Amino acid sequence: MDEMNMDEVYIYWDNSNIFHGAQSLARELNGEEDAHFRLRIEFRNLYRLASADRTVRKALAAGSIPPQMKTLWNVLEGQGVRVKLFYRGGTERSEQDVPDLMLQNAMMRDAVKNRDNPGTVVLLTGDGSGYDEGHGFYMTLEDMHTMGWKVELLSWEHTCHQRMRNWVQDVGVFVALDDYYESITFLEFLPTDIAPMPHLRHRATSIDISNRATI
Repeated sequence: MDEMNMDEVYIYWDNSNIFHGAQSLARELNGEEDAHFRLRIEFRNLYRLASADRTVRKALAAGSIPPQMKTLWNVLEGQGVRVKLFYRGGTERSEQDVPDLMLQNAMMRDAVKNRDNPGTVVLLTGDGSGYDEGHGFYMTLEDMHTMGWKVELLSWEHTCHQRMRNWVQDVGVFVALDDYYESITFLEFLPTDIAPMPHLRHRATSIDISNRATI
């Protein structure tokens, strides 16, 4: 087996989980009544936090298609991330299963394809459901680790599956997104009759990854 290239990372990004986790913190941390609705993810900074300035062999994100997100998705694609978008008509769990399964299948394909030279998998999600039934992100991470991959997980503390987090902390690196909230989110004014175009109220701060642990 070739020597593992620990500087090469594969990033998989479950945007719905990350976005909704940030929304649930927005009012508390920003102190504004409508912060939940106006919160946006600063993709550039979150991508840098995930990559930690290492060589990215692959970056794949799954998300939804509301028109107001188009510009933000373009930003993410501009960072070299492949984006797979899905229509959402509701909030049922079954609708989230499709992008989740796509990401999980991609993770396993890459694991098998690179079985002679595994790298570091960097997963952005807090969703550890399905493990006891033999599927889901947690199971996929465990399978990749068994195949020699290093594991890093980025998630909000309050929405991360506790058992998955504990396992990652034992075998790899867990990065709490809460520690970078001001750098990876911002608030946007919603359009009004007076100001029809959205604009920023709070910009994200520059990100400092000097204390970001890596495997």
